[in-house]
Amino acid sequence: MPIELSDVRDAAARLAGVAHRTPVLNSRTLDGLAGARVFLKAECFQRMGAFKFRGAYIRISRMTPPELQHGVASYSSGNHAQAVALAARLIGTHAVIVMPSDAPGSKLDAARGYGAEVVLYDRYTEDRAELGRQLAEERGLTLVPPYEDPWVMAGQGTAALELLEQVGQLDTLLVPVGGGGLIAGSATAAKALHPSIAVVGVEPSSGDDTRRSLEAGRRVALDTVPATIADGLQATTPGALTFEVNCRLVDGIVTVTDEEIVGAMRLLFERMKLVVEPSGAVGVAALLAGKVERVGGTRVGVILSGGNMDVARFRDLMS
Repeated sequence: MPIELSDVRDAAARLAGVAHRTPVLNSRTLDGLAGARVFLKAECFQRMGAFKFRGAYIRISRMTPPELQHGVASYSSGNHAQAVALAARLIGTHAVIVMPSDAPGSKLDAARGYGAEVVLYDRYTEDRAELGRQLAEERGLTLVPPYEDPWVMAGQGTAALELLEQVGQLDTLLVPVGGGGLIAGSATAAKALHPSIAVVGVEPSSGDDTRRSLEAGRRVALDTVPATIADGLQATTPGALTFEVNCRLVDGIVTVTDEEIVGAMRLLFERMKLVVEPSGAVGVAALLAGKVERVGGTRVGVILSGGNMDVARFRDLMS
């Protein structure tokens, strides 16, 4: 396996005092609607507003002094871009990020605000990973991918490790799925600590590449970039390393519609005063829509992966 529990624990030690130990929140209303005891790991309160900081910081912290002197490159729809930019600034190097031209303005501004150089591309006609690789090669930068890296996966898995330390054993863990790094790291930690736990991924219904891949037993690519409000989950195919982990440890994938995601965002805001971006709300959406089997009367953990929303977009989605 690309990573083990020891890698996640090592990442947690490196993040101590750097990343926030985000809170776990509860709602009696949500418990009643889900028919379960629900524990929300609020990564919307992480540095730069999402879990991505964990993996980016771990990957860059592993670089050698000569690599740090040259700088880092990456590609992202938004949250990983901000994470790499912030981690690079904290560690003392510079970052160049390939981002889609239609990324939310708040995420573009944040990446630039943390000091990164942003290179724009068209997500519907250009390959961001290839652009990132070319950029890194041309400028002599170290590539920090959003999920296809063992250290990145180990860093992302610290979110689940913390959750289990905070609340104890869970029956089910729900995790958003884009490229698969968060769920790969989370499943590695969760299954090692509690083998009976069910780790379930949640994808947008229009972007179910991981669900199709797990059913086929091989990586399956979607024909087009998914059209969904969950911009952080618009992967067209799972990562090779992440899929290697997920096909062994993930128990299943469920999907949710954009309407169901908005309903979850509304409940989180109205009942718990939480602003959660669409990608971060898919786990709650799956619970509310009854998509997850055998959760009645059990203990369910949900990772709210991020909360980076500007006021205008949040208002538009809520209306």
